[in-house]
Amino acid sequence: MSSVKLDLNSPALARKRKIRNFKDTVATHGIGVGGISVIMTIMLIFLYLLYEVAPMLQSASIDKTAEFDVPGLTTDESTRTMFLTSEEQAEIGMRLTESGDVIFFDLKEGGIISQVPLLDEIGSKVSVVAEGRIGSRTLILGLENGQALIVKHKYVAKYDQDANRTLLPEIVFPYGEEPIALLNEPVASIAMNENDENMVLVASGNDSLAQIVHFTKEEDLFGDGFELERYDAPAFELSLKADYLIIDAEMDWLFAANESGSMERFSIEDVDVVESFGITRIIEKGERLTQFEPLLGGISVLAADSSGTTSQWFMARDKEGTPQFMKVRSFIGDDEPTEIKLIATEERRKGFFTVDSSGVVSIYNTTAHRSVLEEQLISNPVDFMVVAPRADALIIESSGKLKVWDVYNKHPEVSWSSLWHEVWYENYDEPEYIWQSSAATNDFEPKMSLAPLAFGTIKAALYAMLFAIPLAICGAIYTAYFMAPEWRRKVKPMIELMEALPTVIIGFLAGLFLAPFIETNLSGVFTLLLVLPFGILLFGFTWANLPQSIRHKVPDGWDAVLLLPVLLLLVWFGLTIATPIEQMFFDGDMRTWVSRDLGISFDQRNALVVGIAMGFAVIPSIFSIAEDAIFSVPKHLSNGSLALGATPWQTLVRVVIPTASPGIFSAVMIGMGRAVGETMIVLMATGNTPVMDWNIFEGMRTLAANIAVEVPESEVHSTHYRVLFLAAFVLFLFTFVVNTVAELIRQRLRNKYGSL
Repeated sequence: MSSVKLDLNSPALARKRKIRNFKDTVATHGIGVGGISVIMTIMLIFLYLLYEVAPMLQSASIDKTAEFDVPGLTTDESTRTMFLTSEEQAEIGMRLTESGDVIFFDLKEGGIISQVPLLDEIGSKVSVVAEGRIGSRTLILGLENGQALIVKHKYVAKYDQDANRTLLPEIVFPYGEEPIALLNEPVASIAMNENDENMVLVASGNDSLAQIVHFTKEEDLFGDGFELERYDAPAFELSLKADYLIIDAEMDWLFAANESGSMERFSIEDVDVVESFGITRIIEKGERLTQFEPLLGGISVLAADSSGTTSQWFMARDKEGTPQFMKVRSFIGDDEPTEIKLIATEERRKGFFTVDSSGVVSIYNTTAHRSVLEEQLISNPVDFMVVAPRADALIIESSGKLKVWDVYNKHPEVSWSSLWHEVWYENYDEPEYIWQSSAATNDFEPKMSLAPLAFGTIKAALYAMLFAIPLAICGAIYTAYFMAPEWRRKVKPMIELMEALPTVIIGFLAGLFLAPFIETNLSGVFTLLLVLPFGILLFGFTWANLPQSIRHKVPDGWDAVLLLPVLLLLVWFGLTIATPIEQMFFDGDMRTWVSRDLGISFDQRNALVVGIAMGFAVIPSIFSIAEDAIFSVPKHLSNGSLALGATPWQTLVRVVIPTASPGIFSAVMIGMGRAVGETMIVLMATGNTPVMDWNIFEGMRTLAANIAVEVPESEVHSTHYRVLFLAAFVLFLFTFVVNTVAELIRQRLRNKYGSL
């Protein structure tokens, strides 16, 4: 026979080779582009999160914008400034003189806009001025004739036909133009606070007597003002001459302090009895109290002294439950400190400015317990200092000049300690981890600790994995190694199909049905945790010891079918015996017994519900990957082990599982990543409370759930908004680190068992 020659260079074969090479090239570049695109997408997400977080790391800055002569100031002593402030946009300034003239002026050039005399008809002078509630723009003027006058400065915006805005300042008398009689001598110190229904005034003269006056507000007939119903409490004796008076936000306490640093606390809740609770030393001995000012909200007070230290104090309960005036934290400059001359508090944040005798201005935030800025601004003595309502401008009067600075200080309440450490917040008796980012009033102290959110994320993932890992991996082992092929082809797709179930549906069912069921049948749930494992093991042991003639009637790989009726029987048995067990050991109600006798709080939507619901959602991911890894172990390895005399279980434990361990470990880590990032189940199946407690009967709040809930309601570019992006950044880094560590471990396992 003649040999057949193959022409490998025929046009048809050459064309096929070109097509194949083209396909290989396209596939190579396509896969490469796809992989790079995934990496680039992840990097863009990383950079975007960093872009939103970065402004919180930007330092504060201050820039001078104007300097001019103090408007209306002359050599006459009666024109000296008694009070200085500005309106919302820091466009108009206001100063109150000793003679009672209110002067409104332009903060850019210093020109006088208007001047309002307040005391021409009263015939007295201003001896002391105090501000009402911070941000209320209400002032109380203590007069030399022993009277007091309450005024309020307002700014009305007017627009012309070209939509140009003009601010018109004005002075109003919210409680009438008649002064309030208080003392028979000049008022030396005065304090005021009010709410929608009541108002309290306290005044003292040069002696140790003080007068407190309570007012009840009644809206007048036409609804355009208030009528005050006055009640004078008996005059009371101060243990010290009060240079400073402060009334707390609830109008329950009065704090009277003098320059020596002693502070006396009085209860003024009872309108008829003023009770002293003793004297507290609020500065170090040998130092002098230079400022004593309330912080925003009226809960905390700030005490500055001649050593350059400013301390924050507020009421808290001690270990015995007794209310005490406690020092919470102190602030001192980085450079060599000198005497604090003035304090100016912010109207919308828990921050304040100080200026010392050397002209160094410092900005602090109490919640974050940090110094935001410290800078030498002036060299002359400072007479007055005020911060604009938005804390974006600083005004200082010094040596007959007014100087104005623009202030950039967007996120002072953020620091490492405020985000990750315990913080002693107002109205709390000790430092705690708290997330409570917003409230109904500006007086609220934001509490943005990420610690309880990170803790809740780990807690939810841990309980979910405790539920999911044993079921998913054991199910994967049986399905891949023991189950009959026909049954495997049905079971595996059904379990994988569970992954398509929307998590919002799982969360809805968990919150609406599972949580109430567990609360009602708590004893039954724990009974099942004991009955099911022992019942299944007992059935397995019994089945293994039956005669072979009986066991061989069931084909190999179909043994698990026999467990279905056993499981149903065990569930029925466990729930049936739960009631008498509950009656016998838990007084008929295990849920109440847990709370009453063990002292463990119980929430209906808790970590147990989340663990079961989220574990149910995670099982398909872990099962599918682990089952593929086990099933992909080469058959010659298991067959060789069996041929050498090993039992199926020995082969599984010593050959199959070690070989498949990289895949099983990957399945667990992917499941954990799914649990860490889960949102809707945690949101709907738990109380969403940011608490730090491993109690399985309490809920939690996770990073992902918190972001989903609060981002739509947060003000764009606010501190709250950026902290939520920081939470997303932390979640991103957490998953990145976990996946990186998992990949390193997986590679080590692959290298160790890849030679099998």
